[in-house]
Amino acid sequence: MKKYFFILLSFLTLTNILQAQSTDGLATRSQTITISNPDVEEVNPIPFAESITPERLRAHLSIIASDEFEGRETGTPGNEKAAKYIADQFKAFGIPAFDKDSYYQDVILNWTQWEDTKIMINGKKHKHLWDFISFPNQNEELIDFKTNEVLFLGYGIDDPEYSDYKNVDVKDKVILIYKGEPVDKKNNSHITGTEELSDWSTNMERKLELAKQKGVKAVLIIEDEIQKVLSDNRRKLISPQLTLGEMEEEEINTANSLAIKTSLAKDVMGKQYKKVLKARKKIKKKGKGKNVKLSVDLLINQDKKQKTLRGVNVLGYIEGTDPQLKDEVVIVTAHYDHLGKRGQDIYNGADDNGSGSSTVLEVANAFAQAKKEGKGPRRSVLVMLVTGEEKGLLGSKYYSERPIFPLEKTVANVNVDMVGRVDKKYEDNPEYIYVIGSDRLSTELHEINESVNKKYTNLVLDYTYNEDDDPNRYYYRSDHYNFAEKGIPAIFYFNGTHDDYHRSSDTVEKINFEKMAKIGQLVFHTTWELANRDKKIEVDVTGRN
Repeated sequence: MKKYFFILLSFLTLTNILQAQSTDGLATRSQTITISNPDVEEVNPIPFAESITPERLRAHLSIIASDEFEGRETGTPGNEKAAKYIADQFKAFGIPAFDKDSYYQDVILNWTQWEDTKIMINGKKHKHLWDFISFPNQNEELIDFKTNEVLFLGYGIDDPEYSDYKNVDVKDKVILIYKGEPVDKKNNSHITGTEELSDWSTNMERKLELAKQKGVKAVLIIEDEIQKVLSDNRRKLISPQLTLGEMEEEEINTANSLAIKTSLAKDVMGKQYKKVLKARKKIKKKGKGKNVKLSVDLLINQDKKQKTLRGVNVLGYIEGTDPQLKDEVVIVTAHYDHLGKRGQDIYNGADDNGSGSSTVLEVANAFAQAKKEGKGPRRSVLVMLVTGEEKGLLGSKYYSERPIFPLEKTVANVNVDMVGRVDKKYEDNPEYIYVIGSDRLSTELHEINESVNKKYTNLVLDYTYNEDDDPNRYYYRSDHYNFAEKGIPAIFYFNGTHDDYHRSSDTVEKINFEKMAKIGQLVFHTTWELANRDKKIEVDVTGRN
């Protein structure tokens, strides 16, 4: 009973805050100033930006990141509750549904998890995530497949300069391969002839696609860093995997594959271990493929659980006021999903990304208030809270493949992902934000954000994570990237990580709402400028995306 009282109290508190801070008074403070085009009046955006306050943000986040929403994992009831809350807020702001009575864009998802996966070698069972690793969404089912022979096939390469497949029948067989490619004593590749390696070394998928074409039943990949692979892919391996159903229903085009640790590879080789080592030495020395037949009783079982889930992106659409520009749209995004529950632990995701979701809701409200007063943006603004980000940017990918509004008419994407905390670098100066992607496709987008920040918010804009050689690769890890891939200029606001990142300790009381409000105002001003300038910003940068 307590949790229902809490959620009711939270809603009542939010209602009181929104009423107390209603923007009815904005009309008395807003003003217009004449700009160079005498046919257009420019609205002063400051009063609308100032409606984004710490109190309003706290009210939203206290609900979105509450235990009631159970961590908002995509495909769960908690995620559905969050989507409904967002849609209810759009309705309360006076933003009409984009599609008759619905704020939702359905996202069809395939849910996949191993039911049972195991390897048995000569009667001994080996454990998944300890002795070997196999990704359910990259493998077809293989139920109790038995063989008494495995073929050691070098590096699993078929290239004009070097091939492991010459004069070898591999149809319906299990092969054992090394990663990489053969190099001589001088570390020159037998494929490139130089120390520079070919993409056979960097693209395992190419080897697995080849094996599939050759009819290989399964590929055992010798992996000497099995725990690192597990660490780097823990979420994919431990949690159920979601893929976009309608787009990825085609047959998997790679052979079944299992990464096995070196001790397991030795068990497969058995008495032929030294023979395999000799074969590998000859391959490296002569640059010619050499295979070894390995006698072993092997059983592989890969049994999957699969089902179809429905997720939703939640869309709020503020139609533009300029007849010549309103068919162009600026899209503001944040993902509202998080990691859900693990046992009794709830991953509330206050910063990731309840903070971005709450901020984008208030940006939507500010635009809605401007529209109510007859001072709405010239271009249209689509505020979209997406699902499935934690599962691989799925909601934004779905929209980018099935846009509601034409991509050629999409001016830019403004993305907000984690803006409520302060990292160690700025613990003494919380008024900062990392800006990522602003200059990757359009210098104008970068200049707009810089200029409105200087004019209105005066935050420290840090571009550390925008560098091409950023080892974190954050540019590729949030929803803006699906728009950038389509050639749409995108800017991503991010506060950096902290000790509570992706932990159950990412909770509301640790959020800096004052900082968050200021970032929300910057997001609003940047979006406002994109939506109101005479000309659509140009894509004038190549070679960086």
